[in-house]
Amino acid sequence: MKKIILALVLILGLAPFSFAQDADLLIDGFEVAISGGPEGTVDFGAGNGSSVEVRAATDIKQEGNQSIKVTYDALPGGYIFVARGFGLDAKNAGWVVGNKEIDWNKYKGISFYMYGNDSKTKIAFDLKDNGAELWRNIIEDNFRGWKKINCPFSEFFVRGDWQPDAADKNAIMDFPLRNYQIEPLPPAKGTLYFDQVELVKK
Repeated sequence: MKKIILALVLILGLAPFSFAQDADLLIDGFEVAISGGPEGTVDFGAGNGSSVEVRAATDIKQEGNQSIKVTYDALPGGYIFVARGFGLDAKNAGWVVGNKEIDWNKYKGISFYMYGNDSKTKIAFDLKDNGAELWRNIIEDNFRGWKKINCPFSEFFVRGDWQPDAADKNAIMDFPLRNYQIEPLPPAKGTLYFDQVELVKK
């Protein structure tokens, strides 16, 4: 009986550690005061006729106290960006964990929750790698309510329409990643909510 009890103690004692080791890594939960500008927590903007507003939402959230609410009007020829991470114009837009503190070899992709309205809007989800090169994955708002969106790194492609002047343009996803960016693609108008951005374990 003592052996059985000891075995149960060991199993129960080690189980939380094992689960923690296998868990995905939360990098952004939007549990900060949402603001723009040089001192802001989100780097966002629009141009060529498009417009975007970014705020915290406490009424519609997947987990925690709030999500991020993106209200957009994307016109043909225009652009929108909503970014979080490092190396951005908004100096307080960093994740809850530093990008250089992450063992990127352990992860195969990135995921996030999106609250959809079945608007059929296409949304570009971009990653900026360590060489400042932008990689893109396109998803569609074709559901209602919260849904977890999984984006394996292998499914991203190099953006061909635009790259920063500083990008190395080597077509290799170089780690650590610097930031991610959300962009509703024109023509589209509406509101979307995002929450719980995580790195997905291999």
